Amino acid sequence: MCTLEKRGNLFILKLTGDTKKDQEHRLNPTLIASIRSALAEAKSQAVNGSALITLSEGKFFSNGFDLRHAQAVGVKAGSTEAAKAELLRMVDLFKGVVADLLSLPMPTIAAVTGHAAAAGMILAMSHDYVMMTSSRGVMYMSELDIGMTLPDYFMALIRGKIGSGASRREVVLKAAKVGAEAAVGMGIVDSAHCSSEEVVAAAFRTAEELGKRRWSGAAYAGIRKALHPEVCGLLGLKDDVVTPSKL
Repeated sequence: MCTLEKRGNLFILKLTGDTKKDQEHRLNPTLIASIRSALAEAKSQAVNGSALITLSEGKFFSNGFDLRHAQAVGVKAGSTEAAKAELLRMVDLFKGVVADLLSLPMPTIAAVTGHAAAAGMILAMSHDYVMMTSSRGVMYMSELDIGMTLPDYFMALIRGKIGSGASRREVVLKAAKVGAEAAVGMGIVDSAHCSSEEVVAAAFRTAEELGKRRWSGAAYAGIRKALHPEVCGLLGLKDDVVTPSKL
C-alpha cells in the first residue's frame, strides 16, 4: 500500500509494506488504486510551490507488476488466458498512474533506495527527477528476460526520457541491470548517493529548492506534458494553454 504525508507544501508519497513480500511494492490493482488516490489527494491540495517526493520502504522501490497476483487469478479461473488477461488489465490500469504523475501540477522527485524493475522503473522515470543510491539497487527492464514485449506507453516514455539510442538498447534489448552511476551516465538518474539516507535528503533538498520558485502548477504541468508529447498522446493527455494570471 502507500501513504501520503504533507509537510508544508511538500507531499511525501511512501510505498509501504508490513512483510518482505509486501515491500517488493509489486503493482497490482490494489496498490495502483492506492497510489492514484494519493496522487489525487496531492493534486487537490496543491498550491504554487508544492512538490511531491516518492519513496519506499525496504530494498525495493518497486518490483514491477504483480505477476503472482495474475497467476492467482488464472489458477482461480482454471485458465492461463485469465492470468494473461489480468496482467494486461494491470498494464492498462497503470496507465493512470503514469498519466497522473505527468499531469501533476508540481515538480516530482523519486527517491530510489532499492531495485526498480520493469513497471517499477517506469514508475520512477515518470517523475521529473530521480535520485538513486549507489550502495543498493538497480534499474532493470526485465521484460526481455521474462519473454514479454513492452507496452507502447512504456516505450514512449523510455524514448522521451533516455536520449541515447545506445542507452535505450542497453536497457530494453539487453535487459541490463543498471546501477546508479551508470544510470546517471545514461540520463535515467539525476544523481547517485552513497546511502538511502543521502538519497532521501537529496530528494528533500531538490523539492524544497524547486518549491521556493513558487511556479504556477498549471503552467508546470502543461509544459511537462508538452515536453513528452508521444507518451502523453498515448495516455490521452492534452496540452493545456496557460496564460499569466496578472494579464
